[in-house]
Amino acid sequence: MDRPITTLFMLMSVDGKISPGASDDLDIDQDFPKIDGLKEGLHQYYEIEQTTDLWSFNTGRVQEKMGVNKKPFPDKSPVSFVLLDNSHLTEHGVTYFCRKSKEFVLITSNKNHPACHVKERNLHIIFQEKLSLKDAFRELKESYGCERLTIQSGGTVNGLFLREKLFDYIDIVVAPVLIGGKETVSLIDGSSILAENELSRLGVLKLIDCTVLKDSYIRIRYQVMS
Repeated sequence: MDRPITTLFMLMSVDGKISPGASDDLDIDQDFPKIDGLKEGLHQYYEIEQTTDLWSFNTGRVQEKMGVNKKPFPDKSPVSFVLLDNSHLTEHGVTYFCRKSKEFVLITSNKNHPACHVKERNLHIIFQEKLSLKDAFRELKESYGCERLTIQSGGTVNGLFLREKLFDYIDIVVAPVLIGGKETVSLIDGSSILAENELSRLGVLKLIDCTVLKDSYIRIRYQVMS
C-alpha cells in the first residue's frame, strides 16, 4: 500500500451524531461530562484514545473549536499530528501543535497560511492547489514515514475519506444517548448517494469486534471491505 493504513476513531451517539447539536458552541468533549448517564462512562473513550496510532489526523476547524488558538503551549507528546486547514489556525495554533507533536504536518491550499510564518523544526507543510487526500497520504508515507494513521476529523471530511475509499478500519465508541436533529453533525456527512449506479461508493464493513463497556457504552470495530 502506497499510503498509511487508516482507522476512523470517533465517539458518537446511538443515532450517529458526533456533536450534541448544530452550534459550534456545543461540543461532546465539553458537554457530555456535564450530563448524568453519560459522564460516568465517558472516561473509557479517552482511555481507548490513548492506545490509538502514533500519527493522528484532524482538521483546523475542529481544533479551533477546541481552543488551540488560545490555549497555553503543551508539553511534547510522542504523537505526530496531521491537520487539514486553510483558515482556522492562527500562528499560535500552529505553534501549539509544533510544541505538542513529534512531527507536525499541515495540509493546506492557502499559500498565505499563518504556518508560513512559524519557524519550527518539526513543522512540515504539504501545499496543494486542489485538495487530494490520496496524494497527501502518499506523501505522508513516502516523506515522513507515516505507516498507520488514526483519523478524528469532522463529518464532512469523513465523507471525503469514505468517497475516496481511504478508510481501512472503523473504531467507534457509542455513547448511550440519542441526540437527533438533521443539522447536527453525523459520523459521515458530505454529499449523498443519489442513484443506484452510485452504490459502489458505499463503505461495506466486516465486524472485527464488539465490546460492551461499562455504563452502557459500546465499542464496535470494523474492517472496511470496499
